[in-house]
Amino acid sequence: MNKIVHQMGLYGEYFKAIKEGEKTVEVRLNDENRRGIKVADTIEFIRMPEQNETLKVQVTGLRRFDTFEEMYANIPFRDFDCEGWSIEEMVEGTYGIYTPEQEKLWGTLAITIKY
Repeated sequence: MNKIVHQMGLYGEYFKAIKEGEKTVEVRLNDENRRGIKVADTIEFIRMPEQNETLKVQVTGLRRFDTFEEMYANIPFRDFDCEGWSIEEMVEGTYGIYTPEQEKLWGTLAITIKY
């Protein structure tokens, strides 16, 4: 059976944190593209904006939440490589990537990964 490889862009600082084993949970909207992800699938992250490096990880867990705030209240910040941040800073940072409207439409997905 063929394993599915999902491709996703990931900005440099987060890419580096996964590569160094500091970040074990990736945050996404639970949109149509992410709903096909299953435990044991592979995600190939493409380093953004350069697109000059890739990193393959295995999906070891999937947790769905209605809001990013709920996600951050339930998962230790060190898993996101964000120790020392507040929930407000985490949510605000995420809203720099996704809008509250997208969050309300799709919900959120915490993807636990292993490099």
